[in-house]
Formats: sequence, C-alpha cells, structure tokens
Amino acid sequence: MQNHKKKDTVRVTLLYDLAFSLYQKDAGLTNTYIKEAEALSNKLNYRKGKADILSLKGIMASRTSHYHQSLVYFQKSLELFKDLNDRKGIASSYNSIGVNFLLQSKNIEALDNLKKAIAIYEGLGAQEQLVAGYLNIGNIYAKTGKYKEAISYYEKTLKLSKAINHEYGIPYTLNGLGHIYSEQGNHYKAMDYYHQSLLYKEKLSDTIGMSKTLNSLGNSYRSLGKLDKSLEYHKKSTQLAEVIGNKDLIAVNKGNIGHIYTEKKDYNKALEYINESLKLSREIGDLGQISNCLYSIGEINLLLKQPEKARKSFEKSTEISLQNDNQYSLAANYLGIAESYYDEKAYQKALSYTLKGKRIADDLNLLEAKSKVSEMLSSIYENLGNYEQSLKEHQNFKKLNDSLFNEENIKKMTELEYEYKYKQQLDSLSINELKLTKTVLTTSQDLEKTQRNLFLGIIGFLATAIILGGIIFFLKLRHEKAKTLNAVIEQKLLRSQMTPHFIFNSLSVLQGMILNKEDKKSVFYLSKFSKLLRITLENSRDKLVPLNQELEAVNNYLELQNLEASQSYDYTILVDQNIDETLYKIPPMLIQPFIENAVEHAFEDRKDNRKIDIQLKNIDDKLVCTITDNGIGIDTPNGHKRKDKKSLATTITSERLKMLSKDLDINGSVHIEDRKHYNEQGTIVTLVIPYKKEVA
Repeated sequence: MQNHKKKDTVRVTLLYDLAFSLYQKDAGLTNTYIKEAEALSNKLNYRKGKADILSLKGIMASRTSHYHQSLVYFQKSLELFKDLNDRKGIASSYNSIGVNFLLQSKNIEALDNLKKAIAIYEGLGAQEQLVAGYLNIGNIYAKTGKYKEAISYYEKTLKLSKAINHEYGIPYTLNGLGHIYSEQGNHYKAMDYYHQSLLYKEKLSDTIGMSKTLNSLGNSYRSLGKLDKSLEYHKKSTQLAEVIGNKDLIAVNKGNIGHIYTEKKDYNKALEYINESLKLSREIGDLGQISNCLYSIGEINLLLKQPEKARKSFEKSTEISLQNDNQYSLAANYLGIAESYYDEKAYQKALSYTLKGKRIADDLNLLEAKSKVSEMLSSIYENLGNYEQSLKEHQNFKKLNDSLFNEENIKKMTELEYEYKYKQQLDSLSINELKLTKTVLTTSQDLEKTQRNLFLGIIGFLATAIILGGIIFFLKLRHEKAKTLNAVIEQKLLRSQMTPHFIFNSLSVLQGMILNKEDKKSVFYLSKFSKLLRITLENSRDKLVPLNQELEAVNNYLELQNLEASQSYDYTILVDQNIDETLYKIPPMLIQPFIENAVEHAFEDRKDNRKIDIQLKNIDDKLVCTITDNGIGIDTPNGHKRKDKKSLATTITSERLKMLSKDLDINGSVHIEDRKHYNEQGTIVTLVIPYKKEVA
C-alpha cells in the first residue's frame, strides 16, 4: 500500500485483499479498508471492485448476526458478478448466500445455494473455495442429523485442506467431526477433536472460531456431568462472542448456560437465560436456536410438573424441526411430547411418540436418545401391564446407560484436559526459548570484537537452555503426578461406593424371583435396584451433591435390604427442621458405607426388634450425622469382624474428609463407639460432614 499511492483499480484490489486477510482478526481495521475501497470503486465505477466489496460487507454483517442485511449485500454482489460473467465471483456469492441461510438454520435453501457454488468451483478447479463449500455442506448434514453424509463431506474437506495446506479448513473440519461424535454420545472422541481444533484457531487468532469451539467443549462437559467446568467454557465463549458482537453465538451460549442451571435445578435462573436466548434468536431469525429454546422451555415445564404447557413448547419446536429437516431435534421433541403424555398417564399416546423418537434415534445411532427411549419404554410397558417387554427394555436401558457413564471415558476426559494444558505450556515455553535464543545471538554479534564477551554469551545461552529444559521436565513430572493422584482418588471413591457382596446378593435375589415367575415383584425389585445404582453412579461424578439426593440413595438402599431380608428391621431417617435438604450440598457416599456395615454385621444374634436410626442435625454450624443401631456392639467378642470392617470404612472416609475439609474450609470427622458406654446396646457412628450451603 505504501508503494502504491495512485487512486486506481490496483489500489482498490490491494485494499480489498488487505481487508479480506484481516476480517477474521481485526473488524475495526477491516471496515476502514472496506470504506476506502468502496469509495474509490464508486468513483472509478469499478464494477469488479464493487462486487468484491459488497461480498465482504455481507460477510462482516453476517459475523455480527445481521443476516437480512448480509443477504442483501450478497444478492447485489451476485447480480454484479453475473453481469461481468465472473464465474468465480458467482460461485463465491452462491456460497455466501448458502452460509447465510445455514446460520439461520434454513437448511434446504442453504444446501441449494452451496451445491450451485460447488458445481462451479469443481469446473474451475478452485481448490481453496472447494474446501469452504465441502465444509459448509458437511455442517448442514451434521445439523440435520444426516451424519453419514456429513462425515463423507468432512473427510473430503480434511483431505483437500491437508493437500493444499488450507489453514482454516483443518480446524473447522475437526470441529464438525467433534460435533457429530458429541451428538452420538461419544464425548471423549468429540473433545479430542475440539481440543485439536482449538489449538489451530488460537494460533490463527480466529476469535469467532475459538468462541464456537469453546461453546462445543462446554456442551461436552455438561453431557459428562461436569457442570461447573461447562459453565466456565460457556462464559469464555460468550466473552469472545461479545467482543466481535456475534449475537448468534451469544444466544447459543445463553441457551446452553440455561441448560446448566436446569441440571442444577435452579429453574428460575435457567428460564431467565433461555428466554434471553430466545429473544436474541428471534431478533436475528435463527430458527434452529428458536427451536432449541422452545425445547428447553418444554423440558423445564416437565420438571415443574406442567405437562400440557410443556407439550405446547415441544409441538412448536417440532414444527420448526420438520421445516428445517432437523432429525436430531425432531427425535428429542417426540420424546418430550411422549414424556408429557406419560405424566398425564396417557400411556398409549406416550408409547406412540416414544416409538417415533426411537426410529430416528436408531437410524442416527444417538446413544443418549436411545438410552432415554429404553428407559421410557420400560416404564410405559410396566404401566400397560406388559411386564416381559418392560423387563427387556429395562435391561437394554442399563446396557446403554453403562456405555454412557463408563469410568474409562471419564478418566480419558481428565487425561485429555491435562494433555491440552500441558501442550499449551510447552508451546509457550518454546516461544520464550526462541525469543531468548534470538536475544543471545544478537548480543553475541554486537560483542564479537571481544572474545571474552562472546564466551560469556555462549555460557548465557547454554544456561538459559538448561533452565528451560529443567522447567519443561518439571512440568512433565507435575503433569504425570497430577494424573496419577487423580486416578488413585477416583479409584478409592469408586471402590468405596457399594460392596460386591450387596450387588451379588441383590442379583441372586432377583434371579430367584424371575425363576419363580414372580413378574410384578421382580420388576418392582429391579426398578428399585437399578434406581439405586443409577443414583450412585450419578452422585459419584460430582464433588458435591444435594443432601436430599444423597438421602434418597440411602433410603433406596435400606428399602432394598429390608425387602430381601429374612426378618425385617425398622429404620428411620430424621432431618432437623432447621436443615433445608435442597440447599445443603455434601460429598457423596459418606453415609452409606456405615449403614451397609450395620445391615451386614450388627444383627447376627438378633432376630427381632432390629433398628437403624439415621439423624442429621446442625450443631454450631456443623452438619452432624449419627448412625445408631441396637445390634451386638463393636466392642463385643463377636464384633471383631465388624470392627475390621469399620476400620476400613473409617480409614477411607477419614482420607476423604481430610481433603474435603481443606477444599470446603469446614472441618469434618468420623467417630465410632460402642453404646455400652451410655448403658445401651449397639453401635453409634458420628459423622461431621463438610458442606456447602447455597443461598435460597
């Protein structure tokens, strides 16, 4: 630019090229170049320049979610390129119009325009433009749930991008593949692709691309139950979207934050975020996000026990999903409608819509949707009296649920996060090392007259290299230690969750019921048993769980044990009135190991009047749980086995309490003693539980 001051068409082209090279990174400077280029094109009546500038103005308007205005620019640009018979320009306009429709979830119109663009590009052999075309068609198929076609186009894009070293094609294709695996429930593989994509985009300073990938990572963490981590990623994504003024991404993130608060059971806050997202989406005409928001509102109304209101939202969302041929959204809405009918006990209607959702979930291999379908069918068939089919669907649900929440995926997710952070640190150190190397070499050249100074420069360089090497080694060592410590803690928690004896015994009881053809009793028992397992698995994923949720697991366990025991026993769970169970959050699986021990060993010589009492009190801002039984007592001669079991439970619990006390800044402890000290029979366990109390 400095070498070409003349106000001619060459300068227009140079200004356009500069603007185009910067639009992903610097919107302000891009618009400055656009204005100068547009003014000069109009003055010279340079029609090719006018068409190029209109096209770029359309892209900039689209990036800030002004889709109607951007479409006007693209159509004017298309008309100019047609008058000039500029085939490459015509194809570029069709591609831009297609992307504009894609961002509004008008998928049919988007596909039509993108295919027109690709036909021209293939004839011209325009490989860089083909990358964008293939990628956008892949995105349409991914959004509409046609994953086989989407993967085919993504593979084309990735192959061509690598062949011509297209810097944007590779990360955006990786993001698209991540989206597909996420929708199919393979969140570990999805996150692998997302992290690869994010590293590329950070190097390119691609703000909008980074925002999209951070949003995708937030969704994956939410699907894995890591709600606080998910919230962190969505907030980062929103900050970047606000910097560039992209309303579309702001709306998407607000909707996803609403999902997080829904899972946290803060429905008022969830509705606040989702309604903000819906308002923004309607302003910019994003039908896909409008549909998502309506579905989310339906979900919350179901949770609030308002099935008719929920169904209206699902039906509105279904209309949009049918209009845009979005199969994934359609499956979710059918299941939502089914659930609303189930809540109203209209089981035949619920069955009809569940089977509609099942056909799509099976066709697209949507693991999470298939799991939900099996769970719903099991409950529907049970209520319709078809116990054989109910049992079959329940077994299928258990198998699918195990696939969703297996320990290996959680472990791999943790390792992946460490690898990503570690690679970032190494990249940063590599950059610093290059800078230091350059500085030392420059200094050495300046002082090459003096041999002594040159020698000192070499020593300085070597010392720097050694220090950097030591830092890299230290980071690697710390990285490995962190992974090992995480795995050890995770294994201890999982091992302490439920004894193999209880699981084996329960399955044996269930087998006996089935062999005796006690259909109703076996389905009831299986329902209770699977509910307990599910709560246990879900609770184990979180550092803190609501007190009422933990007590529900304890109650389910005691109900099962009482059901299968040869002689029943009485139990009570008492919570002081000054404790709001929904506001207190406690570490999971602290109480149950001691209850298991009481059930298994306390009543060996007692056949009647067997009691277990659990009581929770708030004493001087301490949450105190006592577990009392009237069994043999821990200090009796026959209680030595029980004492060993208590010792193991106490050791594991004490280790956990020690770490949790530091994290929550509230002291926790466990104390076990024989009740003979109080002239009573049995054992009393006193747990002081660290907790976090939410503001009502």
